[in-house]
Amino acid sequence: MAKDPTISVLFVDGEVNVPKHSQLPAIGCGGECVFIGRTRPEYNKQHGDLVGLVYDCYQTMAQSQLEKLAEEAAVRFSVRAIHICHSTGTVPVDGASVVIAVACDHRDDAFLACQFLIDLLKLQVSIWKQEIWADGTTWSDGKPLVNIENQ
Repeated sequence: MAKDPTISVLFVDGEVNVPKHSQLPAIGCGGECVFIGRTRPEYNKQHGDLVGLVYDCYQTMAQSQLEKLAEEAAVRFSVRAIHICHSTGTVPVDGASVVIAVACDHRDDAFLACQFLIDLLKLQVSIWKQEIWADGTTWSDGKPLVNIENQ
């Protein structure tokens, strides 16, 4: 990496505006990857259809944790720019709750950095998710889909 990477971490109330928060600076990168996390429709036998998710966090701590993860990803994958935007408050079904945008010189690094960031966000960042069902609420314990230790 020739220069320090551009890192931006932001929290917004409600649904993330995907076009706005997936923008990366035009700095001559060969690969850009954008991960969008959306509330998917689900059904719970006890509570019915999922209406939405409510995200809560200790924002100062979560901001610091995400910035440290972004710095680690920047070094590990030669990232030149990272923008992370996460929701707080209510996100309806099909709404975006997180956008992670990464720019690297090469596409492989961009893909790996995006996956690294979302997996560690789910494991390490102090963001809590409450599921709002048609008839009740539950708390979620999000887990990553892959073993990030092998990356």
